[in-house]
Amino acid sequence: MSTADFWLVILGMMLVTYSARLSAIVLLGDRSLPAGALRVLRYVPPAALAAIIFPALLMPEGTIAISLSNYRLLAGLAAALVAWRTRQTLLAIMAGMALLWAMQAALP
Repeated sequence: MSTADFWLVILGMMLVTYSARLSAIVLLGDRSLPAGALRVLRYVPPAALAAIIFPALLMPEGTIAISLSNYRLLAGLAAALVAWRTRQTLLAIMAGMALLWAMQAALP
């Protein structure tokens, strides 16, 4: 891919993203969304985050690995437990990363 092609792809992605966001603003204007739509939209960020995180936890090397040797899964479960108990996202991330690093350093 040439440099010009690269920048054309970036520009195209920017235009598509911008137009998608702008279309919602233009079409809805000053109207409010129905309560059902607002309720559904509350679940979009957690669903997107789960779509990013779960493959990394369950398939660290491209195949499903649900075992005690999957350190990412164990650290993810620990982070989920910390998040559930404390309701603090940053603390959960720090706990999960610390446990992952500790297991990678200490265990074969």
